[in-house]
Amino acid sequence: MYNLPHFKAADDKEVIAFMHAHPFITLCGCDANNQPVATHVPVLIQERNDKLFLHAHIMRKQKHTIAFEHNPNVLAIFSGAHTYVSASWYTTKNMGSTWNYQAVHAKGKLTFQDDAFLYGLLTRLTEKFENNPHSPSLVSKLTEEYVSTMMKAIVAFEIEITSIEHIFKLSQNRDKESYENIIEHLKQGNEDAKAVAETMKERQGNVFS
Repeated sequence: MYNLPHFKAADDKEVIAFMHAHPFITLCGCDANNQPVATHVPVLIQERNDKLFLHAHIMRKQKHTIAFEHNPNVLAIFSGAHTYVSASWYTTKNMGSTWNYQAVHAKGKLTFQDDAFLYGLLTRLTEKFENNPHSPSLVSKLTEEYVSTMMKAIVAFEIEITSIEHIFKLSQNRDKESYENIIEHLKQGNEDAKAVAETMKERQGNVFS
């Protein structure tokens, strides 16, 4: 991971909050032949006994599922909005353009779980992401037959996080005028650019305190 002091969060709580806000991760590992594998899944984050855990499920008999069975060491990547930043927006000339983004890399060990865990996970996932106690898509509202059939095709897992690295690259190494110029230009861009501009605006007081 690109790793410079300029581009770090103020504390661990900010990093964990980012993870909670971006729960759709890229999960990477290696198979028995040391070939890379990756998949994309929504996760729930749990803090337990001063440790961090990720909970999710994947389909059975997939390449990545088989790989994780052979090698439980995985990398979970949390990503946020990202955007191009033109050097023409800087007060200093003859500099290269760049890309602003936020990402967290969480390494850990994956362990597959039983059906009781899976059922509880499905219940918690739908409750969180439906965010509606009356939704007909809650597990508690589905038929037992359907849920039982669905569960046969998937398997739950838990990842115990062993280390976390992050980069919040948001032009913190630029001067105040350049920083403000970047925000104004990004406000005119696409949704990702606008989101990055908003994050930069929120963090400006800390950058130039």
